Amino acid sequence: MTDCIQTHENTLPLIGDTAPYFEANTTNGRVKFPEDFRGHWVILFSHPMDFTPVCTSEFMAFQSMMNEFEKFNTKIIGLSIGAITSHLAWFQSIHDKIIFNGWKNVNITFPVIEDLDMRISKLYGMIHHNASDTKTVRAVFFIDPKGIIRTILYYPQTTGRNMAEIRRILIALQTTDAFKVSTPVNWEVGLPVIESAPKTLSEMQKRLKDKKLNVLTWFFALRQIPKSKIYEKIIKKN
Repeated sequence: MTDCIQTHENTLPLIGDTAPYFEANTTNGRVKFPEDFRGHWVILFSHPMDFTPVCTSEFMAFQSMMNEFEKFNTKIIGLSIGAITSHLAWFQSIHDKIIFNGWKNVNITFPVIEDLDMRISKLYGMIHHNASDTKTVRAVFFIDPKGIIRTILYYPQTTGRNMAEIRRILIALQTTDAFKVSTPVNWEVGLPVIESAPKTLSEMQKRLKDKKLNVLTWFFALRQIPKSKIYEKIIKKN
């Protein structure tokens, strides 16, 4: 079956765009993206090539976090230009042969897309021609439950992704949505968040007198939200 892709020529998806539609075969069966993932956050990521050490370390790390991603209502889906048979053989090698960072006998359960013709890779801007014409960079797309792209990361082929940062971004996005706030530099869950700046003179005057906030100046005020309250709000209830 021919993959179905809808896009506009010479455009790449950006933050705030609807995630481009495609259909594809994966190691878990055929998917329609992002339709099959509606109602969930999605982390869509590409890796340059099967049977490579950096990618192997990343796959093991993603798999180790699957239970945590599930708590945050988040699905993981990978992409490689390799064929399904190559993906499956690689997964078997990871399970049978690789011990890394305390992980062993790891079964990769999240779906990985087959993209032999590179159409999906090109659709999502994962091919950077000055890096390679035949391999994807390490792209990461955070897509919200409505199918909107919220964050895009690019790593070179030689540098593995920072999983702590991926987790931090996911929680920050969900926190800002849940509490209508922003997060400052180096924010981690439990640290103060930033209240939206006032839009009128009366709001500014009220802000300067607000004892519940740490008001640094009229446009920069911090609010403490307990870690437990954040998790209560954003963790999926089973």
